[in-house]
Amino acid sequence: MSEQEYKIVQVTPKDTEKVLEHLRKFFFREEPLNICIKLLGENGDEECLELEQYCAQTIPEGLSLMAVSASGKVIGVALNGSQEPGHLEEMEAYADSCPHPRFRKILQLLAAVDRASDVFGKFPDVDKLVEVRILSVDSAVRGRGIAKVLLEKSTELAKQHDYPLIRIDCSSHFSALAVGRLGFECVFKMPYEDYRQNGEPVFHPEQPHKEVKTYVRRLRP
Repeated sequence: MSEQEYKIVQVTPKDTEKVLEHLRKFFFREEPLNICIKLLGENGDEECLELEQYCAQTIPEGLSLMAVSASGKVIGVALNGSQEPGHLEEMEAYADSCPHPRFRKILQLLAAVDRASDVFGKFPDVDKLVEVRILSVDSAVRGRGIAKVLLEKSTELAKQHDYPLIRIDCSSHFSALAVGRLGFECVFKMPYEDYRQNGEPVFHPEQPHKEVKTYVRRLRP
């Protein structure tokens, strides 16, 4: 699919519902961690309003992008948000207070990865960054470079807003491969077997999804 067949546009609050509609059909149902804990129930037909709120709350920052086909359909989304040092306690409290028990597990994993990866500690000159929180593409147009373009445009947008670093945590083996090919550096990885609560592994995703990886890319010297 050539870039002439779709356009990349900034996501605004008025786009929230159509972005969520896309995510409900694809990312929510297909993300490996969502599948392994049955986030949407045994049959995949339940709602997770807490996940939807998590997605929607980053949109007003103006850092998120979507790919829109010539017919006006959303065919890809990159939900991006900002981070600054000192955010971890708030992130952990948000995760621990989530009323949805299955989504709470995912938020707690994200907080644990954020703490263990210690990106701000590894890059002490960085005072803020852009995090790609969700990257999703319509299954009908995968393999045509849309995710790559969304990441490249997200990087350009971060540069325009003078962010020195962009970060993405990859819970999927395939997303990690794609990000690694785009000039991002892996600065942390954790096998799912090593992430435990009460001594037991929390996540058992299907192969080849065996670890979560944190990638970063510097945007200025």
